[in-house]
Amino acid sequence: MNIFRLTGDLSHLAAIIILLLKIWKSRSCAGISGKSQILFAIVFTTRYLDLLSSFISLYNSCMKVIYIGCAYATVYLIYMKFRATYDGNHDSFRVEFLVVPVGGLAVLINHDFSFLEILWTFSIYLESVAILPQLFMISKTGEAETITTHYLFCLGLYRALYLFNWIWRFYFEGFFDMIAIVAGVVQTILYCDFFYLYVTKVLKGKKLSLPA
Repeated sequence: MNIFRLTGDLSHLAAIIILLLKIWKSRSCAGISGKSQILFAIVFTTRYLDLLSSFISLYNSCMKVIYIGCAYATVYLIYMKFRATYDGNHDSFRVEFLVVPVGGLAVLINHDFSFLEILWTFSIYLESVAILPQLFMISKTGEAETITTHYLFCLGLYRALYLFNWIWRFYFEGFFDMIAIVAGVVQTILYCDFFYLYVTKVLKGKKLSLPA
């Protein structure tokens, strides 16, 4: 554990809490991509199946359970409890164009050709692009609520901090995971345009919008 991983985890947790509170307090999931949330639920499920077979630490296990639980709670709120407020017309990204190639890539490029390892690799690849339906939805609607942008910022910050975590681990622990690093770089790049708009607009009190 190092400061970058800890703050990355806390940023990730903050993003999840912000999203859940936004939906619950407003009693609405307007502006939230249900498809992105389904992809994140798949990411956590396939990545943390090792909960059933291994124990690393109490912190590690608790965070895994929290991520999985919150992911499915978010999906439930969007597609069940507040379904009437869900904007399915704008949440139209074809997720099969993400899941199928990512699944094939996980089978072809992995650390070890075993069931759990392929699922872990699949989750790493999928997480790197899981936010695309949300960004696509914002692009279609032309704007995003401020609270939604805070959620996206924390989510992007988590991944950026994890890049520093990997740099730290390489220099101080000799640990190097090419799959996780490349996927993390791809994910961070996807947030770059959003980060720029967040700093230049949202932090100045303006509403965020993406070019349609």
